[in-house]
Amino acid sequence: MDQLFLQGNEKQWREQALAEYDRNGGRPVVIPVETPNEGYYFSDAADPNWYYAVGGAQSNVTGVVTVMPGADGKPVVGLDYQVNVWDRYNWDQGKGVHIGTLEIPDGEPSQQHRVGLAQEFNMAGSSSVKHYELGDGAAAPAPDEPGRAGERSDPGRHARDGGGDVDR
Repeated sequence: MDQLFLQGNEKQWREQALAEYDRNGGRPVVIPVETPNEGYYFSDAADPNWYYAVGGAQSNVTGVVTVMPGADGKPVVGLDYQVNVWDRYNWDQGKGVHIGTLEIPDGEPSQQHRVGLAQEFNMAGSSSVKHYELGDGAAAPAPDEPGRAGERSDPGRHARDGGGDVDR
């Protein structure tokens, strides 16, 4: 996400926010930002869990850029953002896979869906809100550690989320 969204937009967002800060007479400004949606595919070598679980997904970053006067009088530009990911997990043709010594041929997952043994489902999620200082050369914040809340082992997750689709 850092390479896809933050590095590619950092300069533009910073310049836009500083221009608005100057037009505003050096008073604080807040500018909403959103990146275009990008498709992303996990690789088997880099992250086999995500590769076998979802393969690929759409993602973007939404947030706000703020400019505040710093203690030394120079503006401080920050970004509060979150990463959003979503996809429809489906069983269409062209999705055969090798898992260790097991081979699942192309068409087998879609056949399982046609006969009712596999079901398509929507997936979506967002990171917690992260803060990043634009232009100071620091690395983007690390992702959150995964927690147990909301996962399959959390039996109350659907009631809290308003019912929603049931995982099967």
